[in-house]
Amino acid sequence: MPKVFDNLYPQLIDFGNLYLAWQRAAKGKRGNPSVAHFELHLAEELLQLQAELSTQTWQPSAYQSFYIRDPKKRLISAAPFRDRVVHHALHNVTAMIYRFG
Repeated sequence: MPKVFDNLYPQLIDFGNLYLAWQRAAKGKRGNPSVAHFELHLAEELLQLQAELSTQTWQPSAYQSFYIRDPKKRLISAAPFRDRVVHHALHNVTAMIYRFG
């Protein structure tokens, strides 16, 4: 891993950051079964994510692809909810760099 991330990685894997990431990823999606399952096992899921990120063994899962009509037909590829939590955790840590960098 490049040295530039040495100071950011502890922030990424911080439990508080992962909890905030879960809150942001779940906003408006609580009715989704995968979000509800994650929430039901919230502490276990976040600790597992933290462990995988800490040991650098986390791997993104396959995206689910589907079509919507809005107003024309478009292919959408969506990350699994668990991966969206990681995306939000990364965004929490890097947003200020890209906003003011």
